[in-house]
Formats: sequence, structure tokens, C-alpha cells
Amino acid sequence: MRRFVTLLAAANDTLRCEVPLTTETPIPDARHRMSTPKKMLLGMLIVAVLGVFGSVGFIYFIDAKIDKIPDEELPSLVQEVDEGYRNILIVASDSREDLPEGFDNFGDFSGSRTDVIMVAHVIPGEGAQLLSLPRDLKMDIPGNGTNRINAAFVFGGPDLLVQTIQDNLQIPIHHYVEIDFGGFARVVDSLGGITKTFENPARDLKSGLRVEAGTQQMDGETALAYARSRSYQELIDGSWKSVDGSDIGRTHRQQELLLLMFDQATSKSAAFSLPSFASTFAEQITADAGFTPSVMVDLGRSALALSSTQIETITLPVDNSTESGVAYVVPIEPAATSVLEAFLAGVAFPEL
Repeated sequence: MRRFVTLLAAANDTLRCEVPLTTETPIPDARHRMSTPKKMLLGMLIVAVLGVFGSVGFIYFIDAKIDKIPDEELPSLVQEVDEGYRNILIVASDSREDLPEGFDNFGDFSGSRTDVIMVAHVIPGEGAQLLSLPRDLKMDIPGNGTNRINAAFVFGGPDLLVQTIQDNLQIPIHHYVEIDFGGFARVVDSLGGITKTFENPARDLKSGLRVEAGTQQMDGETALAYARSRSYQELIDGSWKSVDGSDIGRTHRQQELLLLMFDQATSKSAAFSLPSFASTFAEQITADAGFTPSVMVDLGRSALALSSTQIETITLPVDNSTESGVAYVVPIEPAATSVLEAFLAGVAFPEL
């Protein structure tokens, strides 16, 4: 505890007055205004957390825990960043190697594939967007012909996946972050779980999800089962009914979970547990070598300045297609192009 307080004091000296006030700051809606005591408390907590994330020693401690991919293994990443604008490719692999003991509903398949593919668009001080790419999205994979997007990872690892997205969608990728099943569950548990309200009892017999109606505290295993659900059902009027059981429904649930995790990690109650969370997160991810301490500080400050309502989420609009006996999803036009243009420009996604 003494070390923690020392870090805060040292860091606050370096961080003081770094964030300028601006007359362009929007006035919050009256429904969301906080009382002065609450504002003071939240301000103190934010200063404390910024102190931790601004501490040079702490950041390098966290950085040392991240498994880094050498630059020569990710040559396709875009190196130039325009005034803090960053696109981060977030990949969740289906590797079972690191699953905690007792996770019995996820099979024992060898190897790893990309189970989740998202691109996070971050503009410090302004907001963030999250674009999900369905894993069965039809793509031209450089050197490997036409296939589903997740095949790029199998054929050539992270760099071929980065190259495939950039070539097909013209989205520049600046950073790469990967986590597996076990890592995701451990990160959720490090937050003390995720709180979510279910309108009806829900289940997925394949992923092992089973929750009651009402507000539930999901641990890592339950959150993983929810994120992986492709046969999602709810008990409605006495019978189990499929609800958003497709891959697209699953991407919506994955986005929802990330926003819930964001809310939990940036809540007032979690402020002083963030160092532990950050340490666990770092231990569970693989990232590009350019994901440096200075990048982490920038992203941490941006995150603390946001609420989940300022993070837009969308899944690329697609439709089912079968070609030569292979099932794909293909972009729906002109909706897909409109979404990509908004994402690249950093403006609000269109209404679909």
C-alpha cells in the first residue's frame, strides 16, 4: 500500500495540468448531472487512477508482462499515427491450451482460430468506435485465394490477418492485441465479474451458458459461455426460444460484454483495483512490439475520459451466401460501404 501511495504522489506531479480545459466541452444533460460531493469523489478517484497509470515504474512493470510480437513478424502494421488516431485489431482466439481447470463446455480442439475479430478506432479526447467483422466474412486472402476471414489467421498468423483486412477493407491497422479463451475468463474474474440484467432465463446447451432472469453477476466462465453462444435461447412464455442465435447475434453479445467490462473497469468502485486488473490483463494478452508504455498511457487516459455511451459499436452488415458448397457471409451494399466510410472518418455510424 505504501508503494502504491508513493507512486500516486510521484505521478500526480507529472500529470498535473496536462489535460487543458476547453470551451468546446459539451454541457451534460440535466438528467446526468452529479452533485458536487459526487463530482469531487469521482475527480479524486480519477486523479488517483491517472497517478497509477502515469507512473513510469508501474507502466514498465505492466509492459514487461505483455507477450510482444517482434516487428519483423508484423510488417504489415501501419507505423504512422495521425495525431493519436489509432486502429487496434482485437482478436480472440479459440485456443483451449490456457483454459482454467473446470471449464468443461469448450471442447479440447487443438490449435487456434480467430473466434472474435474487432477493430477499435480510438481518437483521444473525442471517442471510440468498435467494428466487428464476422469470422465467416468472405475475403480475398493474399496468396491464398478466396476464403473466410478467419482462415487468414490459420494460413499466416496475425500479419496475414492484418494484411487481409487492410487489403479488402482499406482499414489501416496500427496495433494488434490478441487474447484466448482462458485469458478472457481471467480478465473478467479480475474485475470481480460482470453485472448484467437478463429479461428472461437464458441458456446455450452447446456453450454451457445457463442464467436466471434478473440482474446476474457473471464470472469468467459464464461470461465466456455468453460471448461464445451461437445457440442462444431464452425462456419465453414457458418455452425455450432461439434469440439472435446466429454469428451476428453473437457479435452483438461480444460487443455488449466489452462495454460492460469497460463500465466495470472505469467505475468508481473499481478505481483502486485497476492496478490488479491492468496486471492481469497484461499477463493474458499478446500485442505488437509497438504497443509501448507511452501508447498504453495515451489509451488509458482516453479510456478514463470516456463513458460506454461514447463508444459506438456496430457489426459490418452482411448476408448469407453459399459458393461452391462453402458457406460465407458477404457485405450488404451500400450499407457496408457506408459503415466503413463512417469508421474511417471517425463519424457516427449510419442508421441501418
